[in-house]
Amino acid sequence: MKKKKFLTLGVMLLLILSTILAACGGSDDKDSGSKDNASGGNSAGSGGEKTLVYGRGGDSVALDPAVVTDGESFSITGNIYETLVSFGQKDMTINPGLAESWEPSEDGLTYTFKLKEGVKFHDGTDFNAEAVVKNVERWKASTDKFPYYSSQFTVSGEHVIESVTADGDYTVVFKLSQPQAPFLKNIAMSPFAIASPTAFEADEEGLSTQPVGTGPFKFVSWVRNDAITIEKNPDYHIDGLPKLDKVIYRSIPENSARLNELLAGNIDVADGINPSDKATIEGDANLQLIERPSMNVGYLGLTVTRPPFDNVKVRQAVNYAIDKQTIVDAFYEGLAEPAKNPMPPVIAGYNEDTVGYEYDPEKAKALLAEAGYDGKEIELWAMPVPRPYMPDGQKIAEAIQKNLEDVGIKSKIVSFEWATYLEKAQNGEADAFLLGWTGDNGDADNFLYTLLDADNIGSNNYTFYDNPELHKILVAAQTEIDEDKRNELYKQAQEIISEDAPWVPIAHSTPILGASTKVVNYSAHPKGSDRLVEVDLQ
Repeated sequence: MKKKKFLTLGVMLLLILSTILAACGGSDDKDSGSKDNASGGNSAGSGGEKTLVYGRGGDSVALDPAVVTDGESFSITGNIYETLVSFGQKDMTINPGLAESWEPSEDGLTYTFKLKEGVKFHDGTDFNAEAVVKNVERWKASTDKFPYYSSQFTVSGEHVIESVTADGDYTVVFKLSQPQAPFLKNIAMSPFAIASPTAFEADEEGLSTQPVGTGPFKFVSWVRNDAITIEKNPDYHIDGLPKLDKVIYRSIPENSARLNELLAGNIDVADGINPSDKATIEGDANLQLIERPSMNVGYLGLTVTRPPFDNVKVRQAVNYAIDKQTIVDAFYEGLAEPAKNPMPPVIAGYNEDTVGYEYDPEKAKALLAEAGYDGKEIELWAMPVPRPYMPDGQKIAEAIQKNLEDVGIKSKIVSFEWATYLEKAQNGEADAFLLGWTGDNGDADNFLYTLLDADNIGSNNYTFYDNPELHKILVAAQTEIDEDKRNELYKQAQEIISEDAPWVPIAHSTPILGASTKVVNYSAHPKGSDRLVEVDLQ
């Protein structure tokens, strides 16, 4: 339709008056608007909606914390859900969460939690002791579906949590089948967040795409491989929080593209920044550099059930073949140190005396000859997304490929979409694969038992490594309350793992993020996924 060529005089006068008033009362601040979309950043002015746009390297796998193992999923679920006890804002100390207090028995077999009252799930369901019981019973009923429950709360197929019962509406009692030294650290982990029983009883599978927790933010939408949007929970049980109205998590796989979006002001925070781009961020007056405390390991896994890595001498040869120092210098830019153990030095029980494997191609060649290696080409899997422990999986794979070629091991680099990569590696389909781990709870058990014990084959032990002697030590360490004795057991475990060489530990990194200077109160947590409950935009 054509526009009318004239307006009535009264309407024209009204429009003129409105324009004058808007000019008098408005602001020339270009940052006063709010952008509710996945393509732009936001800095809310007075009275405007505060939307933070967060750029990350990959999409989430699912949004049910009980079923996932990847950090990109936990970065979202940690803001939608809450756990009974929580870690500190910047460290791994245990703090109240949905439980206000807790009391362990003298024998370490019973934990009684007093729950916070007046809390509701996002769907209106009351949070109470019965909700906790139903969540734990859900985890126990299908351990094959919940890899973290299997890793942290089963030993040799037996449940560590013997029972959980409600004692009134706001007291819940856990009875354990054996003492577990890291029990509180375990229950504070993201996979053990409490979901609405109404939601998972109605549609358990649906919880992966329609999460329902008690957290500071509620789920809004998910466009796969593009953006996830969450918004402020107006009924959050802590007054005055969260400070943001909305968060949009954008998936931007290319590190350089993510940095460019940050530089252009289209996103407010960029995770997974290349170490080589540190100077660029520090040199921009509109940006701030945020360092995440190191609690991780990046590694090359060798699936011990697949030739040629079913031969320990071939695995040891690969450890000697890889020039870890050069990889760290080339790709981590001083923000990492070469690794020799499967856990970082900041974790209690780290074995400083482990000899490890120096870069020695000649030793590698000799071991391959002793093993009778046939020269058959292997597949070398490269991570498709940047992670804190692995800033550029493709380039690191290329460096390793050259190291292997130098000692006579031919390899073909392959990769998959992130969720597929994890699933296929978990199923033992890789020959050698790049991966890593950021600690969930600051305990050695979360690295050694979770990643390398036979109990966790099919969950977090992707190499299918199985050593009965190691298993006995790790189970003993779980039940040992004396910290000095526990640490000695973990040191023994690291010696065994080093000798058997199911991994090539590559690096312990200090991950960096970039953010607009308008982002305040941002705390980068050691466990790799950040709660945004106190973050604000100024």
